[in-house]
Amino acid sequence: MLTVQEIKKETERRIQATLEALRTELKHLRTGRASVGLLEGIQVEYYGQPTPLNQVANLSAPDATMLLVQPWEPSLCPVIEKAVRISDLGLNPASDGKVIRIPVPPPTEERRKELVKKANGFGEHARVEIRHHRHEANDKVKKESKAATISQDEEKRSLEDIQKMIDKAIHDVDAIIKAKETDIMAR
Repeated sequence: MLTVQEIKKETERRIQATLEALRTELKHLRTGRASVGLLEGIQVEYYGQPTPLNQVANLSAPDATMLLVQPWEPSLCPVIEKAVRISDLGLNPASDGKVIRIPVPPPTEERRKELVKKANGFGEHARVEIRHHRHEANDKVKKESKAATISQDEEKRSLEDIQKMIDKAIHDVDAIIKAKETDIMAR
């Protein structure tokens, strides 16, 4: 049997994991400024294995409009170039055989609106997941009440506490999405 405190702690942990996953997803959206976070999801073929780009090269952003990729093995340059080109980032890398330069042009107004839509989609997914956590926590509390391990007053109080946690988490999601939207739409 779980205690009400354990149920609340588990729910809070799952909510924080959802918020962290949302922040991670939003890192991959282009805002017009060069950021090595843009390249995080890119995998390259390295000795027959798909490998994250940051494990085969040094990544840097020397200024707001350029990314530099320095592969540890120069033979990887064409592979990395191809991986960046086929990603859905819309970037066009150029290589000199040792270093890959990736210019990051500011997105068009239309592209910015698409990115905002995508960010809102990530936000809605996070909200649905958080509501799912509430549903599971409420079910566990009600189960404990039916098993008579907690009183009806404690059940009611616990359900209210869980709802407050969920309301705060939804507010956090809204704030994260609003900040990303502002970041994307800024010229």
